[in-house]
Amino acid sequence: MERFQAVLLNVWREACRHIDIAESATRIAPMLRRDLPISELVVRKIDADRNSIETVAQTRADGKCIEPWPRSDCTGNEMKKLISWCRKGKASRSGAGAAFRGPAGITARKGVGQDIIVGPIGRAGGCCGVLVMAAEPKQVFSARHLMLLEALQEPFSVALENDRQLREMAALKEAAEAEKQSLLTRLGREKLGDTIIGSQSGLNEVMERVQLVARSDAPVLVFGETGSGKELIARAIHDRSPRAGGTFIRVNCGAIPPELIDSQLFGHEKGSFTGAVSEHRGWFERADGGSLLLDEVAELPSAAQVRLLRILQDGWLERVGGHEPIHVDVRIIAATHRDLPALVAESRFREDLWYRIAVFPIVLPPLRHRREDIPELARHFAGRAARRFGLVEVPPTDEDIALMVSYDWPGNVREVAAVMDRAAILGNGLRLEVAKALGASESLSSSAIQGPKARPAYTAHHNGIMSLENVVKSQVEAALEKARGRVEGPSGAADLLQINPNTLRAKMRKLKIDWRRFR
Repeated sequence: MERFQAVLLNVWREACRHIDIAESATRIAPMLRRDLPISELVVRKIDADRNSIETVAQTRADGKCIEPWPRSDCTGNEMKKLISWCRKGKASRSGAGAAFRGPAGITARKGVGQDIIVGPIGRAGGCCGVLVMAAEPKQVFSARHLMLLEALQEPFSVALENDRQLREMAALKEAAEAEKQSLLTRLGREKLGDTIIGSQSGLNEVMERVQLVARSDAPVLVFGETGSGKELIARAIHDRSPRAGGTFIRVNCGAIPPELIDSQLFGHEKGSFTGAVSEHRGWFERADGGSLLLDEVAELPSAAQVRLLRILQDGWLERVGGHEPIHVDVRIIAATHRDLPALVAESRFREDLWYRIAVFPIVLPPLRHRREDIPELARHFAGRAARRFGLVEVPPTDEDIALMVSYDWPGNVREVAAVMDRAAILGNGLRLEVAKALGASESLSSSAIQGPKARPAYTAHHNGIMSLENVVKSQVEAALEKARGRVEGPSGAADLLQINPNTLRAKMRKLKIDWRRFR
């Protein structure tokens, strides 16, 4: 009895230690030689959907793998009988030299004349496969051997389930890799982590700072206008860090409703609020071991800022409705286009959180301040547009480049991509209609494009007096120019004009004034 328990314990250890069932079988078979007169140990998986049985593990008693039994096909009725037999959970014996009287296909192989015992294995409520043992020549299995096989059914069920999960994960990985390659093709990229355009010119200093901070786990705060590439820089930090093998997750804090932001970031327990029908892991838990980009971090409400501060301090969080603290190891990268120091001065952003996330700030220059990168960006996005839309790739001409270099690009790199997509579509693969894509008339020369801070000349009435609307627009733009695009806060445009910031924003929307031109 003690010998039986020792063997069973060792079988359990090997079944749980290995994910691949074939490896488990090669290690378990030699353990059974002393107690079972086996020549072969075989695990066959049942596929009810395909009405087939295939070998997933086959080894000799000495642990050496041998050629697997061929796949057996069953009729629908045979498969039903097989599953019905397996659900009884009892092992069966064929008798020496006799054909197995159980369901068809389990032991079908030419030349087999040994005594065979078979036991069903698999998950509760269903059948995954069968464990088959063939005796040595002139040996016969006894009732005690049959009992031992029944004891082995459970550990082999665990081994088969591990193997099933391994195969499913491999299939999911292949599907995810295929989907990734499809998306990269549509984006016109060969792989993730491509060289950042401008890294050797306009973004040279930025990339030097990225290289410096990537090796550490220090929180990074990326400043930059909309469309300037903040997420790309955050990914570059992650890809160059020791966490590159972990998860990189981007969360747009401004796109999450205030009432759901705690649940999305920190997770919630089942039943913690109406609609919480199951446990939910937040973005911090999902990014454990990797990096989390908090885009538009200035939009976080005060309550979420407090909880974020605790995670940055000690790495612990609590789910909504939970009572047990959860430890996470996440590298925080924050990004914003807002003036955070001004928000701190106005008590609209926590000062202590500001000091925590701004350990290593990186400022992305707008595209108008690095015009030397525009030609390369234009060529890159022109090629990408051609591949995405199935057009002939046409590079931008010198005139196109000159027109683009002289343009202000308030939307930065994102606007370049949109303009080149539009130019490729308008040109129908024959040429790039950059002038039309920029909204300029065909007769407009590049010299007519205004500079980044040039103010438009307003047309006066016949009596030499401008309209009131133009006067207001002129004053608002003058204030924005002096405040360098800042709307509120000390020395902001609203402060200079002595009006409420919300009132100024409403006027700017009505007058179609883009404050980003004055940054």
